[in-house]
Amino acid sequence: MVPERRLREELVRFGRLCYERNLLVAMDGNLSALLEDGSILCTKAGCHKGFLTDDDLVVIDRKGRKLRGQGEPTSEMAMHLACYEERPDCRAVVHAHPPIAIAFTIANVSMARCVLPEVVLTLGTVPTVPYETTGTRKLADSLRPYVRDYDAVLMDTHGAVCLGTSVLEAFCRLEIVEHTALITKTARDLGGAKELDPAEAVRLRSMGLKRYGGPPSAVARADQPGADLPAPCLGCSGCANPHPTGVAPKADLRMARVVSQPLLASPLVEAAVAQAVMRALST
Repeated sequence: MVPERRLREELVRFGRLCYERNLLVAMDGNLSALLEDGSILCTKAGCHKGFLTDDDLVVIDRKGRKLRGQGEPTSEMAMHLACYEERPDCRAVVHAHPPIAIAFTIANVSMARCVLPEVVLTLGTVPTVPYETTGTRKLADSLRPYVRDYDAVLMDTHGAVCLGTSVLEAFCRLEIVEHTALITKTARDLGGAKELDPAEAVRLRSMGLKRYGGPPSAVARADQPGADLPAPCLGCSGCANPHPTGVAPKADLRMARVVSQPLLASPLVEAAVAQAVMRALST
């Protein structure tokens, strides 16, 4: 178990890193970690993560009641409590607002795809939770079926929730989500984002669960075909938005899959080529 003093240092450090890496701004986001006695250390409400200090941390019990510290716990603490209740292996939770990943949800495009091998190895896929009002018990409860089976999820128009066995691991998963969003968007802007071969995706996920671990429910299925990958992945038909309960979301997200096109099919590339031709003709 990690001593409280060290956990305090880690929450301050990674809160500042979230701000420096543009994963949140102003008073956005919140971080928490499980203490040795089962209580929870978390960021307080209304604190700027870029200037986080030890005084911005409070300790609460598993019901969300403050035990010690200055100020009140984050208004989104119910979301963190749901993660700890659903995942006994979870020791830290990071909630932030990664801009490109959020843009995917606003554009109604799912990131639940097998595109990057490193992401399939470490996270599988990243589903999107249907919209609920921020800071409410309803939002926290809507997360439950997702965090049981995934280490990183997006919330429609809101942000990301990442779980880990340490603050570092939760933060790394947040970085992976935003980095994947940036690469996928860039590929789409260039004309298409191709998916991994289904057999390779299955092979990678099984390998990743055995090598790096993951949600206990997923690790238990590591030897099963497809493990925790959504069924559509196995047929390479694209993943709309996998829902662990099998209940369709209120508003289905479009597939993020874009059929690869010839390079000149990209409007950006076509414009660049046209400008180059005009320059050549004018010389």
